[in-house]
Amino acid sequence: MDKFDVCIAGAGVVGLAIAYQLSKSARYANASIVLLEREPSFGQITSSRNSEVIHAGIYYATDSLKANLCVAGKKLLYDHLQKFELPHRKLGKLIVAQKTEEEALEAVKEKAHENGVTDLCWIDTHQLRKLEPEVRGHAALLSPSTGIIDSHSYMQNLLNLAESQGVIFASRSEVIAVHQEPKSFLINTVLTHTHGLEPYDFHCTEFINCAGLNAQELALKTEGMNPKYVPRLHLCKGDYFSYSGGSPFSHLIYPMPEANHIGLGIHSTIDIAGQLRFGPDTEFVDNQSYTIDAGKSNRFVNSIKRYFPTVDPAKLHPSYAGIRPKIVGPEDDAGDFQIQDSSIHGIKGLVQLFGMESPALTASLAIGEYVIDQMNREARR
Repeated sequence: MDKFDVCIAGAGVVGLAIAYQLSKSARYANASIVLLEREPSFGQITSSRNSEVIHAGIYYATDSLKANLCVAGKKLLYDHLQKFELPHRKLGKLIVAQKTEEEALEAVKEKAHENGVTDLCWIDTHQLRKLEPEVRGHAALLSPSTGIIDSHSYMQNLLNLAESQGVIFASRSEVIAVHQEPKSFLINTVLTHTHGLEPYDFHCTEFINCAGLNAQELALKTEGMNPKYVPRLHLCKGDYFSYSGGSPFSHLIYPMPEANHIGLGIHSTIDIAGQLRFGPDTEFVDNQSYTIDAGKSNRFVNSIKRYFPTVDPAKLHPSYAGIRPKIVGPEDDAGDFQIQDSSIHGIKGLVQLFGMESPALTASLAIGEYVIDQMNREARR
């Protein structure tokens, strides 16, 4: 039976970043690492259905994993993108407040400063009009370190680099069960081929569950896992609408964030090709459906009009949808990443990642470093 040193389940952007960081780390330089993905290719679910924004780290609770890993990951990500000449643009972002929201905007600035984001600039109405003539607001914060990325190019690069260091990538490979054995795990998988399904079992010394929307399901398939350490999954759907014609903006435009930071409001982003889009909204759902309700267009228009009063409803078109793997519900306080090792769940050699929603793309390389630190600490215990 085959045996690997490390098995990573889930080849979204986080799994790819972990595989890459492991492959170039000192302890795992000669390790055998396998990266499994049940979809036909990498990054096909959450990682390919987001805003493709490089976040500054503004909104998250101070000293949370989201805040710390976003701020650290942003620098790592920009350095990586520049080193490998990957598509990205540091456009900057404006968080726009209306007349009754100035105090809340000040609180956002203070929170950002607590998180180590010290480059925000206060913009008054006159300055805002000069920066973005089509945007209306009483005041704004300019975040110069916010940018955009071609997420597919970034993920492809991570996979290429990991494979060049010996990582084996296996798509169409679904983990069915994880069994504990002395000093290792027995992994039961099913491989999907053109001629049908094939069972394939192997051993690994360390196992990393970063299966995104399926992380909870996989955790409960892990022998010896106490369900109390598996947070409930809340599916939070977000729809995006594209806007035809040239973009009227040169920055990303964000309204004030929603209550409890469930979402960042229906904001405007520009992709690497220059396409303007609006979204996402937030809707807690029961099923993983990516169908877009075109009837939402009116609600989008009403939200967008608050900061872009000349929005043309005829130019809005349904584009795509994504689902955030939240671990808090709509009435709860804002959630954080959960990255669990044996000090939490008690299973040596197992690392589990839950709630890897935004800013996981920005934080991905820092998440990889964090996981390696956990694994190194566990090896010394």
